[in-house]
Amino acid sequence: MTGKISVKIGETETEKQILFAVNEDWLALRREEPIEPEMPITDPHHHLWDRGSRYLLEELKADIDGSGHNVIATGFVQCDSMYRADGDPKFAPIGETEFVNGIAAMSASGLYGPARLCASIVSYADLFLGPEVDAVLEAHLNAGGDRFKGVRQCSVWDADSTIKSTPMDFPKGLLLDAKFRSGFARLQRYGLSFDSWIYHHQIPELADLAQKFPDTTVVIDHIGAPLGIGAYAFRRDDVFAEWRKNIQELGKNPNAYVKLGGMGMHVFGYDFEKRSAPPGSQELAEIWRPYVETCIEAFGPERAMFESNFPVDKRYYSYGVMWNAFKRLAAGYSQSEKEALFRGSARRAYRLN
Repeated sequence: MTGKISVKIGETETEKQILFAVNEDWLALRREEPIEPEMPITDPHHHLWDRGSRYLLEELKADIDGSGHNVIATGFVQCDSMYRADGDPKFAPIGETEFVNGIAAMSASGLYGPARLCASIVSYADLFLGPEVDAVLEAHLNAGGDRFKGVRQCSVWDADSTIKSTPMDFPKGLLLDAKFRSGFARLQRYGLSFDSWIYHHQIPELADLAQKFPDTTVVIDHIGAPLGIGAYAFRRDDVFAEWRKNIQELGKNPNAYVKLGGMGMHVFGYDFEKRSAPPGSQELAEIWRPYVETCIEAFGPERAMFESNFPVDKRYYSYGVMWNAFKRLAAGYSQSEKEALFRGSARRAYRLN
């Protein structure tokens, strides 16, 4: 058993549409002035790639600058980008860390503005290698230095095979697999965190992992994706109830963090991209409020962080509108709680200066 079944990124036209389709003209139909533009933000979750569409330093910088929000740092998260084409396949993901660390070095020069892009790097290592994954983790650390913070494992699975959020297919129960956990156990010795992309009914698997490894920071991406398509269409209330119970159990683990974002993705079932114009921040805040408030209640502001998930979520709304929605959602929290949600939690989870 391995962590994933290899399928080329964007192998089918449907997969390309899911991953890459961004309509800049459509996004331009919705413009908003930034709310609280001086508030410092660390965006802990975005991607970079050049495959069918381009999203590199210039594109990320354009979204940040055009938003009017005070993004002071960002974090890159694994997306199978720029893997090495040659050599031992288990070291192929080192190419992603090398690539992103180069972007981070460009940003750290100050020539591209004050924001420190890719201040943290989360890449991929096949934890099914068990103790042998040490060599891969050490190679990531050599390639990324202090910026390399952890590993992400996508393990999205559902009995409804029509539900797809990645070109890769993953086995059921991956996070429970003993061989996977033997590799996961190696993260602690290097002080590395673990990001997880799963669906709502899989959250108990991550909760069990967090409980069994209390000294390893575990981050659930995109609020644990309460599904709204396929077999879950028209069942939003039932899904919410199951998701809420699961997210509350995960939040009981003090080493677990939650990322508040990614909620535009097609698996959530809102179909924002099918509208004649993008949604505004007020509507997004109203739709997302029950989910965001449930997460903050379960984890506390000190273990919850707003994230962009760009350019994936760029299919559904602009960077500026998204951060306005997050600021509307945070309006009722204290200044210290806002600092945690927009900056502090990400700084703690990924050990940022």
